[in-house]
Amino acid sequence: MSVEKAKIAIVGGGVAGSSIALYLSELGLDVTLFEKGKSLVNGPPICHLHAGGNLYREISDEQCITLLRESVDLLQFFPLAVDRRPTVIAVPTKDKGLPEDLCHRLHLLQEEYKSLIEIDSKNKVLGEVEEYFKTFSRKDIEHLRTLKTLKNPKTLDDWMIPVAHYIDMDKVKYPLVMVQEYGLNIFRIASTLSLSLIKYENTKVYTQTRVSNVKKSKEKNNWRISYIKDGLENYEEFDFFINAAGFKSGEIDDMLGYSRDRLVEFKAAYVTKWESCDTLWPEVIFHGERGTPQGMAQFTPYPNGYFQLHGMTNTITLFDDGLVKSTKESAQPKLDQRFIDKIDKSWKFSDVKKRTKLAIGHVANFIPEFEEGEMSSKPLYGAQQIPGEDATLRASDVSFVDSTYARCEIVKASSVLSMADDIFRQLISLGYLNSTLGIPRSFKTMSSISEAEVEEFAKKLCLQRDYPTALAYTNT
Repeated sequence: MSVEKAKIAIVGGGVAGSSIALYLSELGLDVTLFEKGKSLVNGPPICHLHAGGNLYREISDEQCITLLRESVDLLQFFPLAVDRRPTVIAVPTKDKGLPEDLCHRLHLLQEEYKSLIEIDSKNKVLGEVEEYFKTFSRKDIEHLRTLKTLKNPKTLDDWMIPVAHYIDMDKVKYPLVMVQEYGLNIFRIASTLSLSLIKYENTKVYTQTRVSNVKKSKEKNNWRISYIKDGLENYEEFDFFINAAGFKSGEIDDMLGYSRDRLVEFKAAYVTKWESCDTLWPEVIFHGERGTPQGMAQFTPYPNGYFQLHGMTNTITLFDDGLVKSTKESAQPKLDQRFIDKIDKSWKFSDVKKRTKLAIGHVANFIPEFEEGEMSSKPLYGAQQIPGEDATLRASDVSFVDSTYARCEIVKASSVLSMADDIFRQLISLGYLNSTLGIPRSFKTMSSISEAEVEEFAKKLCLQRDYPTALAYTNT
């Protein structure tokens, strides 16, 4: 499919770098992926598809529509990594917002989803249009509270039953909203990409490899990548260079002398076990003002009573001085060393225990019986980059500093395909791909991998990274 055999270098094997590596590998290009970790996709916690961005009241409707479109694409890209259960959005009684404030956005997204299906029936991945969301009055919740929870919920009403059973009904405003926003499983994403990439002879994946320098040759008009692998320093030359180094993207820009405004934020989510709970839950979001003691609480279910928790307060998911920005002198925001130590080494047990206990209490404000939840493992954590200076930005993909240098700057995983499409078009403009090609979305290799294979490798990744194997499964 390629016109001229182009050598592509990708630095960073997170969800962005690994996804674009697969995308370009299927086009027959010569791809080399550099990743400093032991395995692929081992970055900040991923737990939610963000189809429409309803978690974030502060972002624009335009961003929400973009997130919806991208999520519809991603569901088709990672079908075996998606937990297909809905999400409940609740507004606490002490919050200044109103549930009705969501309705305009939800109707807007519902119409957008309808139009996407009209364009292509394959886009019908979030259920029926008329069931994209549903509201539940207090009377509805009181009625559902009288019903038994189901092992295999089918309808939105079925999924709402456990919420009705356990929620403190006096702590939230009505109506409650249930929307077809699904879960994303980071271990299954890592598994899917790893198993797919090893099938390509035209692709090299260098793990446990540190890129030490990047230079552009003006004479050859190509890129020289120096790297250290197995204690030895090597270098290779490439025609096209992709910076997918995540929160360390600025280090690459600094090597090349490119300035860039960007933010980096350290975040963590906490893995807990509710021993007495064997109920199949939807995800539940309790809105709140970010950075305050009443920050948003996110209750993400896994099988066998495991739950991943976010609490958007500075004592749970967020950290004092955890959001930093670039300077005129450097494109790389400087995180405090204590955060780098957490990323590169480990957490202190006392820190994990303290923050997990606070996360449990934060959720238990609304689900009282969850107070008996316990810490299960170390947190899911990492640093997230945000291009520009707007900390609320959620929809972002790729920028081109040079015609052969692409920065992959996704904030949410749902942006990976729009990013890949832009790079694909850039490669066509450079003559490395045939201009008659349409946007490639077949991903035949990925679709040839069975769910059992994905699940088994995902379990191995959980064990390798010291997490419960329950995190390798979906609830459905």
